[in-house]
Formats: sequence, structure tokens, C-alpha cells
Amino acid sequence: MTRPPGVILAGGRATRMGGADKPLLDLAGRPLIAHVIARLGPQCAGLAISANGDPARFAPFGLPVLPDETPGHPGPLAGVLAGLDWAAGQGAAAIVTAAADTPFLPSDLCARLAAAARASGLAVAAAPDPDGRLRRHPTCALWPVALREALRAALAAGERRVGLWAEAQGAGVAVFDGTEGDPFFNVNRPEDLDRAARLAGQGDAGG
Repeated sequence: MTRPPGVILAGGRATRMGGADKPLLDLAGRPLIAHVIARLGPQCAGLAISANGDPARFAPFGLPVLPDETPGHPGPLAGVLAGLDWAAGQGAAAIVTAAADTPFLPSDLCARLAAAARASGLAVAAAPDPDGRLRRHPTCALWPVALREALRAALAAGERRVGLWAEAQGAGVAVFDGTEGDPFFNVNRPEDLDRAARLAGQGDAGG
């Protein structure tokens, strides 16, 4: 499979971080999103950032910033759609998405998602939680551009659940074992940022 472009989903409102601009929070001397760019960039044919608000705050990264076209902060699915529309303009067949608060993404995320994709061309990542139960991470996924009109219609009809919508489209699942730590560890709260700093200091490879 040709390397797909990647879209970093940075449009969350960060209510559990006190409304801070979470992607720009410092982690080990770099903005949180910079860690995601470093992980995802080598796997993709270009990157873009899905985010609302003033795009100038992401100017240091030199990447396109894609605002939601769907009003009312509908969540990550709107960011996926913005990414699919952007990719369609480039003639790409698919995108890989990842959340801006997941600094330990696997170095083989794109390849494993492509291998897991079914006839729909869609696949989501999954890894065991601390109790050993498999947990899907649908914001880390491979999305075919061919689904963008179906997604546009679903958003217009009020769909907001990323995982359920992906499952309904027949998504495959790429399972990561997490033996070297949770590759999809995400920073939601201040204590998560502290833990991420400790993991970064230990050189956590994130699976």
C-alpha cells in the first residue's frame, strides 16, 4: 500500500485539562503534538492537523490546519471528515488519523492498520487495557476516502460516536500487544501529563 497522508486530530476542547490548548502543552521540552508528529510523520505521505480556532498557533509545525466544516464541535468524526476532504483534494485513497494527545504511537501503526483493513478499507487500532481487556482506539485508524460522503451524511444525521460508526462500516482491527507499554496512552488530565513525562524520560517506545 502506498503510504497514506496522516491527520492529527487536535480539535478536542480539553475540558479535563482546564480548557488548556492540550496539543501545545510541554512534554519533555517539546509540545505534546510534536511527539505525535515525530512518531507519525515518517510513516505517512505528509501530515495535516485537524483543529479549530486560530490556526496560527500551529504555524511552527509548518503543516496544513484543517478546521471542521460541521458546526457545533461534533467531535473527532468531524476531524476525520475534514481530513478525508483534504486527502481527496490530493488524490489520496486513504488517511491515517491519530489523536494529538498520544505521544507514544507505534512506529508501525500505518503498516499494521493497512494489514488489518477489510473490504471496507477501514481499520482501527486496539491494545489491551491494564486489566487485559482489548480496548479499541478508533481515533487511531485508517480511513478510506471513499467513505467520506457516507461520513458526511452520518454527521448531518447527528452521529458522533467514532468507534460505533467505524464498526458499522466493517472496520478491521489492528491489535498491538502493548508489551513495552500502552502505545495509545493519551493525555487527558494533568496527572496523565506527569506520567507521560516520566515515560518519555525512560525512553518508552510505546510498543
